Amino acid sequence: MTIHHYNWKNGPAELQQHSVAKLDVLRAYLIQYFKTLASLPQQDIFRLTLVDGFAGGGLYLHKDKQELVHGSPLVCLEAVKEAEYLLNQERKKPLRLDVDYIFVEENKETFKHLEFVLKNKGYLSPTTSKIQMLNGCFQDYAPKIIEFVQKKSPRNGRSIFILDQYGYTDVPTNLMRNIFRELPRAEIILTFNVDSLINFAGAGKTTADILNKIGIKLPEVFNSINFQKLKEKDKSWRFFIQSVLHESLITACNAAFFTPFFIRNSGGHGDYWLIHMSQHYKARDVMTEVHWQYRNNFIHYGGSGLDMFNLVGYDPNSDENFHGQSTLGFEFDDIARDSSIRQLTEEFPKLIYANEQEMNFEALFSMTCNKTPATAAIYREVLSQLVAVKEIQILAVDGRIRRNGNNIQLSDRIIPHSQRKLFDMY
Repeated sequence: MTIHHYNWKNGPAELQQHSVAKLDVLRAYLIQYFKTLASLPQQDIFRLTLVDGFAGGGLYLHKDKQELVHGSPLVCLEAVKEAEYLLNQERKKPLRLDVDYIFVEENKETFKHLEFVLKNKGYLSPTTSKIQMLNGCFQDYAPKIIEFVQKKSPRNGRSIFILDQYGYTDVPTNLMRNIFRELPRAEIILTFNVDSLINFAGAGKTTADILNKIGIKLPEVFNSINFQKLKEKDKSWRFFIQSVLHESLITACNAAFFTPFFIRNSGGHGDYWLIHMSQHYKARDVMTEVHWQYRNNFIHYGGSGLDMFNLVGYDPNSDENFHGQSTLGFEFDDIARDSSIRQLTEEFPKLIYANEQEMNFEALFSMTCNKTPATAAIYREVLSQLVAVKEIQILAVDGRIRRNGNNIQLSDRIIPHSQRKLFDMY
C-alpha cells in the first residue's frame, strides 16, 4: 500500500521537523562517505551513482518555521559539491567526484515540481548529462538502474540507493537483495515506517500477509502477541518490533552490515526506522557516527552492549527496565555513551579471552558491530581503558606494544594480558 503524504500542486509540500532531520542525516552521511572513501592523495577521480528512488518534489515548507527546505535531490547535489570542495582544500592533485544522479518519482504532479525546482536551481539544462529524471515506480525502473550502475562501475557497482518509501511495502526485500547481489559496493538507506506497520499488524493472517508482501517470514512469536495490549505500553512495543523484525528484514535483504535505529517524531509517535545497509563495516561505522552526531533525532530502544536486541526471557509487558534502559530508550547522548563504554568494558575481555585464535581490531569490530550502537571510536576508548588496567595487550604488526588503545590500527592484534588473573576462567 502506497501512502502519499505530500501534494505539490500548489507549491512546496509541508514537512515536519523529524523529516528535516532525516535530510540532515543524509547530507552528513554523504559528505562523510566521500571524505572516507575518496581520501587517497594519488586519487584523481571517484565514481559513484546516487539513486533517489522516491525523490519527491524538490522543495518543502517547514511546518513550524515556515521556511523552505531542500528535498533529497537537492541535498544530494549540494552534498557532493561540498564534499568535493572539502576534499580539494589541501590536495596537490585535484580530485573530481564523478557522480551520476538518478531521481525517480512516481507521482506526475510531484515529478513536474521536481523538474521545475531543478531547472530553477540550474541543475537541469540541455547540456546536463549527469542527472536522469524518471517518472514512474522505482520497482519498475530498478533493473535498468542496476544495469546503468554496472556499466558505470563494472568492478564494484559503487552506488547509494536512497529509498525513502512512504510506508513499508514499496521496496520489497527481494529487490534490495538483488541490488546487493548485482552491485557489491552498493549501499541502501531505507525508510521503514514501523508505526504504520503496527497499526495494521495483528496476530494471524493479516500480519503474515503484510510481512509476506515485504518479503519477510512471519516471526513465530507474533502469533502469541496481543498487539493492542502491546501498544498500550508505547515504548515496549517499539522495542519488541525492533528486536523481532530487524534481523528478519536484514537477513532477507542479505546485507552484511546495518544500522536499524529510529528517527523519532518530537510528538513521540510516528517513529520510523532509518536503516542503512551495506557490505562493509566501515560504511556501517560512518552511519553510526552520524546517529551520534544527530543524537536529538535518533533513538534506539534496545541495550548498549554487544547484544542490544537480546530477547532471552523477554516479556513485553515488563521490559521498561530491560538492560537498565529508561522508558525513553537509548538516546545517543552522553549517558548512552557512558553506558556503552561501561557495558563493553565488561564484555570485551570475556570475548577476547574466550577466543582461541588471536583477533585484530578489524576482526573484533566487523564481527560485533551489528550487535551494538557503539562506534569504532567507542571501541577504541574501551580498549584503551582495558590496556590501562592490564586486562589486555594490543600489539602492532611489528610486535610493538600499544600503550594507548585510542591509537589502535585495524591490523593490530588484541590479546589477553600476560599478567591476567580475573578472566582466566574464560
